[in-house]
Amino acid sequence: MPHKLRRDFFARSVHKVAPDLIGATFTLSGVGGRIVEVEAYHHTDPAAHSYRGKTERNAVMFGPPGFAYVYRSYGIHWCVNVVCEPEGSASAVLIRAIEPTEGVKTMMRRRGLSDERLLCSGPGRLCQALGITIAHNGLPLDRPPLELFGRDETPEIVTGVRIGITKAADLPWRYGLKGSRFLSKPMR
Repeated sequence: MPHKLRRDFFARSVHKVAPDLIGATFTLSGVGGRIVEVEAYHHTDPAAHSYRGKTERNAVMFGPPGFAYVYRSYGIHWCVNVVCEPEGSASAVLIRAIEPTEGVKTMMRRRGLSDERLLCSGPGRLCQALGITIAHNGLPLDRPPLELFGRDETPEIVTGVRIGITKAADLPWRYGLKGSRFLSKPMR
């Protein structure tokens, strides 16, 4: 059985945590799967929500590592990040896609579709499938209902530019599981 990731795992550079999350298992109340795609957002990055300082919306990013930062994207979709680096640095990793493995029928019902590939291939889809909302903002990632378990083996990881942003869009801070059919978009 994979080990549960402890908070000290997240108290490292966002650029170390992001690739190390590929292959880890992420669940909410037992529903979830293997992480296949993430994006890193460092506090010095103009695309990071923390870049311009602390606000009510991003306050969790300025707290201790190992907690969930959940926000609404375009006023429609919830997105979930994991807070990284030492407390106050305000860096996080966006979980972009998972391969559904636990509670797949529950995810299908929540998403209203049966194509497993489309259940969690994108941050908004992933949150809808797992049932993640603002109620999960600020929750620890090392105890229920949110849990992250380490990977059993080191996967082959590919990198690319981040998706859906206009600032610092050329940075290769998107990490994915090579060959995964569950990515939100193919890696170039």
